[in-house]
Amino acid sequence: MNVQRSVIKAVIWGISTTTILGLMIALGSRNLAHFDAALVAYTFATLFAVFGITYRYTMWLQRPPTALYWRRGWQVFFRRLFSNTGRLVVRATTDVAGNRFIWRRSKLRWAAHWFIMWGCIIAFAITFPLVFGWLHFATVPGDLTLYRAYIFGFPLFDFPIESIVALLLFHGLVWSSFAVIIGVMLAMWRRMREHGAAALQQFVEDILPLVLLFAISVTGLMLTASYTWMRGYAFDFIAILHAITVIFTLLYMPFGKFFHIFQRPAQLGASFYKDAGAAGEQAICRRCEQPYSSRMHIEDLIAVEQKLGYRYEVDGPVEHYQWICPPCRRAMFVLSQTRLWQGQFGDQMISGDAAPLAPPSFGNPAVSGGPLGSEDKANLHF
Repeated sequence: MNVQRSVIKAVIWGISTTTILGLMIALGSRNLAHFDAALVAYTFATLFAVFGITYRYTMWLQRPPTALYWRRGWQVFFRRLFSNTGRLVVRATTDVAGNRFIWRRSKLRWAAHWFIMWGCIIAFAITFPLVFGWLHFATVPGDLTLYRAYIFGFPLFDFPIESIVALLLFHGLVWSSFAVIIGVMLAMWRRMREHGAAALQQFVEDILPLVLLFAISVTGLMLTASYTWMRGYAFDFIAILHAITVIFTLLYMPFGKFFHIFQRPAQLGASFYKDAGAAGEQAICRRCEQPYSSRMHIEDLIAVEQKLGYRYEVDGPVEHYQWICPPCRRAMFVLSQTRLWQGQFGDQMISGDAAPLAPPSFGNPAVSGGPLGSEDKANLHF
């Protein structure tokens, strides 16, 4: 698919998604009867963010590697729908909700990510329904001690004003702000103490998102403090400041690091792809005749490289560079360099009649498997 067609397709999806959301806002708020006009700036910023996220996500899905993983992931999932559904629930709970994939790398990094993620999830679950008019509260007619929650204009449940339920609901954004602030502080502390993280970080990709989350949380808490303990002192100024930080974050979301929030769930499909590859036929290295990956993955990788214009075909029984395992590739590279230095470089193609060579061994067996376990260990340098 050429670039122009990809852009047109992404624009159509973006417009369609934004239009659907606009219609849902109108219908869910009962023809804007429960829509707060003071929040219209938040709504338009959200609509822009939805368009931008959908556009970028559609462009991302049309990239050859992503498109293949996406298609293969669904194919593998539907082969065993019932068993894979159960595994999907488990993985969504442990890997996405519990962030197990980050726990393996660093406990501090996991804690920072977990607090930020759940603080944002709680805030989004409360803020967007309120802004769109999908959720609102009103006193129960004839009983001013009770509040009634309405979803899409339909009554949901009643609860006393002076109750734990009211405390949790009406101060949900306060709890989420505290969670986000804790996560941001842990993330900043890690970036200041770990030299590896400090060396790789960039302001726009690593620091700015934390600053935005911190600013939203602090200004939100300042609003609560203003109308709770300060009789509304400076409330208008704080409300404008809070709106600026929120709107800027929504406009920034499709372009910066926040976009990975929407990419991460696709990793679940990649996990099913890996499982299917591990259970299926394995690719055998043409040099050492040892299994090193799934045959499905190698064949798909060759197809993707060809679509991207990369040609690694070779003459002889090897056929393609990808049919050589990573350790043997490094061994062949080192041997070729050695022969060049010695002035003895010659044909190193593998003959069909030659006996298989021993697979390279790790020079340092004490090296750990890395955060991805066996997948990293199989590809470590030796």
